[in-house]
Amino acid sequence: MKEMIVFFVILFSLPVTLIAREGDDMQTAEEIIRVMDLKPLPEEGGYYRETYRSDYGTNPANVFDVDADSDRNLSTAIYYLVSAGSFSAIHRIKSDEVFHFYAGDPIEMMQIDAEGNKSNIIMGNNVLEGQVPQVVVPRNGWQALRLVEGGSWALWGTTVAPGFEFEDFEVGTRKQMLQLFPQHEDDIIRFTRESHEKAH
Repeated sequence: MKEMIVFFVILFSLPVTLIAREGDDMQTAEEIIRVMDLKPLPEEGGYYRETYRSDYGTNPANVFDVDADSDRNLSTAIYYLVSAGSFSAIHRIKSDEVFHFYAGDPIEMMQIDAEGNKSNIIMGNNVLEGQVPQVVVPRNGWQALRLVEGGSWALWGTTVAPGFEFEDFEVGTRKQMLQLFPQHEDDIIRFTRESHEKAH
């Protein structure tokens, strides 16, 4: 009984911030990038590392209805991190992509389909507040992500099928996106960079 009383005295004497904050919040983006050996993702922004490439052999891209002359693995996966001051610029790939939220602050994802329909989704761990931990982006759909205002970093992963190749990747320029979807001007400006702006 004495030991339990001592435990509660120590527990409730701790600073409130230490009790309230989870371990993830005490880490920094730089630490995670270093420990997980993440590398800058060209053009798009953010940091990544491939973690999986299926070893079932490859098939011609056109077997998967991908317009390319090279082969594709069945699936690939990566870790991906975005930190404050950066974002994942609007882009599309020729495969389905499934996002899995792991840790950090919530992120906002924007998707635009071929008909110009736009959706904005908040990814995160707080499902009771409407955040979602998994999101699918259909092949050839435009997508972009950034931290919800005030966030420091977010870590998630993506699984791509058929497997990702950089030749299937296209970043949309601001001019191109505004011509395609002028009705979404505000979001397009938020999720694109000017030609002189760096991704990192």
